[in-house]
Amino acid sequence: MSDIMALLPKCTAQTVYMTLVSTLFACIIGFPLGIVLYGASPAGLKPRRILYNVLSRLVNVFRSFPFIILMVLVMPLSRFIIRTSIGPTAVIIPLAIAAAPFVARITETALQEVESGVLVAARAMGSTDRQIVWKVLVPEALPSLISGLALTIITVIGYSAMAGAIGGEGLGDMAIRYGYYRFRMEVTVAAVIVILVLVELFQAAGTLVSRSLLSKR
Repeated sequence: MSDIMALLPKCTAQTVYMTLVSTLFACIIGFPLGIVLYGASPAGLKPRRILYNVLSRLVNVFRSFPFIILMVLVMPLSRFIIRTSIGPTAVIIPLAIAAAPFVARITETALQEVESGVLVAARAMGSTDRQIVWKVLVPEALPSLISGLALTIITVIGYSAMAGAIGGEGLGDMAIRYGYYRFRMEVTVAAVIVILVLVELFQAAGTLVSRSLLSKR
């Protein structure tokens, strides 16, 4: 039992590594996509109905895709890029692909929440679309974006736990391989408790930063 529990710090570090790195790549993909979605939406800066409908449907499809199936489908890509489909690093690719549409939708929603009066004032001052996005919309929506980022991290933690079922390692792998398969419920419970602690920590950090940004307005 002591040998198994000694794996807890390593598995926790693997889960944090997978979560943070995949969230970073998801933001790199999803944040610009969310800006494009907002800009092309009916209430956006330059509405483009066809572009918005196509992108919106793609985002919805990938958001609703079961992660386990997505991970199996993306395994060849992980094997091609990293030369393996097993381990925390290999899992980062499907995790990022699964989380990117989530980030895109959160970004679009956060930008839509910015008051229209701010945009009118920016237009009246002669701001370009690029300036409105980066100097008005993003700063105004930053508290909501931070809250959305925390929610994304929590979602990715859940995905990473599922990834443990098919070679992703981390806390999910520990709970299944050393807990469920060996009928050691205490190991599974320990892994679940650590996952819950991670969720609470990231949620608290996101809430704290978001509230701090709101208080400085």
